[in-house]
Amino acid sequence: MKKCVIVCDHIHDEGLKILQSQDDIIMKNLAHLPKTELPQYLGEADVIITRSSTAVDTKLLDSVFKDFKKLKAIVRAGVGVDNVDIEACSYQGVVVMNVPTANTIAAVELTMTHLLNAVRRFPGANGQLKDNRKWNREDWYGIELKDKKLGVIGFGNIGSRVGIRAKSFEMQVIAYDPYISPNKALDLGIEYTTNFADILDCDIITIHTPKNKQTTNMITKKEIAQMKDGVILINCARGGLYNEDDLYEGLKTKKIAWAGIDVFNKEPATDNKLLDLDNIYVTPHIGANTLESQEKIAIEAANAAISAARGSAFPNALNLPTKTHDMPDSILSYLELTQKLGYFAAQTVRGAISSIHISINGKVLEKYQDACLTFALVGALKPSLDDSINYVNASFVAKDRGVTSHVDFRHDSGPYKNLITLTLTTEQENISVSGTVYDSHIIRFNNINGFSMDLEPRGNMILVKNTDVPGVIGSIGNTIAQHNVNIADFRLGRNGDLHTKEALALILVDSPISQSLLDALCAIPECISVRSVLM
Repeated sequence: MKKCVIVCDHIHDEGLKILQSQDDIIMKNLAHLPKTELPQYLGEADVIITRSSTAVDTKLLDSVFKDFKKLKAIVRAGVGVDNVDIEACSYQGVVVMNVPTANTIAAVELTMTHLLNAVRRFPGANGQLKDNRKWNREDWYGIELKDKKLGVIGFGNIGSRVGIRAKSFEMQVIAYDPYISPNKALDLGIEYTTNFADILDCDIITIHTPKNKQTTNMITKKEIAQMKDGVILINCARGGLYNEDDLYEGLKTKKIAWAGIDVFNKEPATDNKLLDLDNIYVTPHIGANTLESQEKIAIEAANAAISAARGSAFPNALNLPTKTHDMPDSILSYLELTQKLGYFAAQTVRGAISSIHISINGKVLEKYQDACLTFALVGALKPSLDDSINYVNASFVAKDRGVTSHVDFRHDSGPYKNLITLTLTTEQENISVSGTVYDSHIIRFNNINGFSMDLEPRGNMILVKNTDVPGVIGSIGNTIAQHNVNIADFRLGRNGDLHTKEALALILVDSPISQSLLDALCAIPECISVRSVLM
């Protein structure tokens, strides 16, 4: 049965094109409708994509669930979810996801813009010359970034890139982030500290953390009092990380020389008292406002909606029962990888699943064993149970079906810092699939049943095991071409066994895989087994 994705707010056309191109997805773009008319059409949605103008609250959810109970996920095409009542969604069993990395470069560059504005005061100089027609060069002495000390609070996707760019200005950069490995900073030539006082001693401070109980009012008058006189503060992350009343007093007394602020406690911030000060530069929450980021946001939101509709993954979910909102982004990526390993493996074996074994090489998931098992079970049971399996009932359903599962950890050295191997066993066969995560969020499979290969798990894929002799790849390609199916990617792995001389091909194709194509591939004498996978 086809899944329905409804787009409630305007997103970039590239995202719409991706949704329209999926043969198992029905996409309905209702962004043009008045918001009062929208709820009556949402009952048929499996997944909803919103931006900021659609309020996903109890009223809307009650309307959606009045006659239908199909809705499984909401994708917020952006970072903030202020317009989504996450608690109400959780009560209805709806997973809420956002798109936190698509606007990374836009936010990084806006941060650098605010930083440069603060040290060279471009807006004031520009305004005086253009608006007042005055040529007063002596009014605009600034300072240089070279040799200044920059404190970066939060060293994730955005903070780390700000640090890299600041290094190119020959700044001394210090990173504070208790949730990352110190090596992430040290490998970039950036100092890492666990002492927050080191940050408060910097010439310029920029913050790049999510907003939660730990980070709200992270900078108050207490911290400001410990800062250098004439410090510069930047916030292009979330409103409320700096206490606005204390920030106002610090700017008014000139303890804080300048501030660059893109985000506020209450938005729109047209009556915020910070706007009355002459030593603050402000922008109206435009961190994501580049043409490139809007396209990326739409593409990532579309792909997230497709994964959620199919049940293969719920990337960047904010309300899973495993409390993923408290986890670093890197941990969430490994959990998504674990679910994808299970989902992939379950589609390639025959027979009822009897056991799932997860082997983790590395320390990344040591504290998240239960979450790891939950994600693996959801992925592995989804192909057979579809919507009846979720993160709440996964362990109970597995136990009821006689599926055993366990995790073990290994710390032996290997080519990958962190490697997850999922072994799925049925009454008839078993399969082991391994994968890792690069750069905190790039998911890759690198081994299938002993055959090494590097692949991104996505789309329509054909898995072919064959004898490793000349001409097989040509036969496979010709057969696929005869069925008018285009090959998008072809990955080949060998197990290195000189006795069996077998190979494994993983073929990504642009269209659905028919049974007749699979039968034709099976008929090739050298093909040992052929399976299809949809990720």
